[in-house]
Amino acid sequence: MSTITEIKRKALFVAPERVVARTEARVEGGIQPSLRRNRAAVGLVFFLHGLCFASWASRIPTIQANLHLTSSALGAVLFALPAGFFVSLPFAGWLVGRLGSRRVVIVAAVLYSLALVCVGASSTVPALVCCLFCFGFFANLLNISINTQAVVVERLYERKLMATFHGLWSLAGFTGAAIGTWMMAHAVPPAHHYILICVIFLLVISTCAFYLVSQDDVAGEKLPLFALPDRALISLGLIAFCSMIAEGAMFDWSGIYFSNVVRVDAAHTGLGYTTFMIAMAGMRFVADRLSGRFGLKRILQVSGLLTTVGLLIAVLFPTLFPSMAGFFLIGMGVSAVVPLVFSAAGKSKTLSPGVAIAAVSSLGFMGMLIGPPIIGFIAEATSLRISFLALLVLSVSVMVLSSVSVRPGSDAE
Repeated sequence: MSTITEIKRKALFVAPERVVARTEARVEGGIQPSLRRNRAAVGLVFFLHGLCFASWASRIPTIQANLHLTSSALGAVLFALPAGFFVSLPFAGWLVGRLGSRRVVIVAAVLYSLALVCVGASSTVPALVCCLFCFGFFANLLNISINTQAVVVERLYERKLMATFHGLWSLAGFTGAAIGTWMMAHAVPPAHHYILICVIFLLVISTCAFYLVSQDDVAGEKLPLFALPDRALISLGLIAFCSMIAEGAMFDWSGIYFSNVVRVDAAHTGLGYTTFMIAMAGMRFVADRLSGRFGLKRILQVSGLLTTVGLLIAVLFPTLFPSMAGFFLIGMGVSAVVPLVFSAAGKSKTLSPGVAIAAVSSLGFMGMLIGPPIIGFIAEATSLRISFLALLVLSVSVMVLSSVSVRPGSDAE
């Protein structure tokens, strides 16, 4: 029996009134309604995840001012979030494999939204550090479990959907930033802002919970807490690592690049970041179709090429419109890499989807974490233009690794 047929036979979907055992994902004339509801539920959780995280990020200046934190003190406090993220990595894969992704999604979503409220209510630095650690822990727990749900939905649909789900996460980033801007303009305290987001989160997740895949293909198996990834997963992780260094550089340094290198006025320093985010979010909604048509290997190669060309344009022509065009190409280039790599990792033949995604996510997030400081060190020693030029090594590495480690017509070797 094929893998897809076996997953179809075992996947159970929970409706409000009854449990429906799925034996076929498709019926004559299209997709079964229960599978459409499952896809919608997973997409909503991705959106909520992004909304929650963007809500936190949008109020960082307010929290810094309320606690009278210097820039260096804020940097030290913010380290608690990735610390929680890293600590959760081995537990996330194990819990998903042992309990099933649906249960982990529900529990993690509730705790994640409550942790956001605790962050907003923190009145001391130690309390904020503890709450941020928990926020990062539960954020990644939800990240791994909902990506595992997405992998199962992809298998049932028999086509790629992961990039679209990640596109919803990016779209939520715009929504969360807009809400945060409005809240700051009206002097709404972060605690009140976060309570509103938490209530919305809990109301929506209470409905989505009924329509998530109730059983993964490996749920309940006795899995090790720590597991070494195979060569294919390490290659996917390295691709994610290289791409996420560039992505992290755009997040943290785009405004400074436009201010110090492109030399725009203060009102336009955000143009680079906005252009990058629009390209990244938009491309994610078409990346699945392109990947299905041209294959994972070709898409990853083109992604690396787009990032390379974008970086060259931004560095060689540091004026407003060429730099915006360069940042747009960079956004297109990095957009599909992480979701498609996660999708490929979830199809690992040696590890469960949760553990495999956690392994690849570990390497990828490490790139996101160390990338911005490395850019800063290079910029201090040379210049910011040179540090952006150094990112070419990583974008070219995406092309090379994709060429040697991903077979045509398959997700990974």
